[in-house]
Amino acid sequence: MTEKLDYIAIDFETANHYMNSACSVGLVRFIDGQEVDSCYSLIHPAKMYFIPEWTETIHHITYKDVYNKPYFPEVWDTMVMPFINKTLGLPLVAHNGNMFDMPVIKSCCKYFGMPLPQLEYFDSLIVARKTWPKIKSHKLTDLGAHFNIEYLAHDALEDSRTCGKLIKIAADEWGVNSVPELLQACKTSARSFDQPKVDFL
Repeated sequence: MTEKLDYIAIDFETANHYMNSACSVGLVRFIDGQEVDSCYSLIHPAKMYFIPEWTETIHHITYKDVYNKPYFPEVWDTMVMPFINKTLGLPLVAHNGNMFDMPVIKSCCKYFGMPLPQLEYFDSLIVARKTWPKIKSHKLTDLGAHFNIEYLAHDALEDSRTCGKLIKIAADEWGVNSVPELLQACKTSARSFDQPKVDFL
């Protein structure tokens, strides 16, 4: 893992409660805590499950938006991994990623018979709870409001960007200059996809 404050924020939206129903993904690269580039794609869900009203009203992605979009393997192989591989060794970070975004990757890889990626990741929700224990809610939307980050909630690219900004704010709060130092300060660690253990939040 890089010894700088370099990382890639990632976020998925799903069509419904099935973890393999990814319907969009956004990634934002941060170098020294600053955004340098990003990418986004809609995804045809693993099965064209009916997109229920409760999810459509959250992320505003409809059947018409995704029915002719590429499936997860194509998006992963042609956009996600090339984007990640531009700067080898950077960890992924997602908000509540241990419970949602990383299981989405695992479930989609399992469904499509793909190998799990050899990547490290950490969870910005854990970082937020350890950095700001007195804040009542550590939801991404509430943290964004607390720190005056204006963004479109439940848009995969916007959520990724906000997650990445929070990591920079947390690092400044702790007075650290790298991801390893930040994780050490928060008494957590990065993990890889072959580690099933989940942090207690």
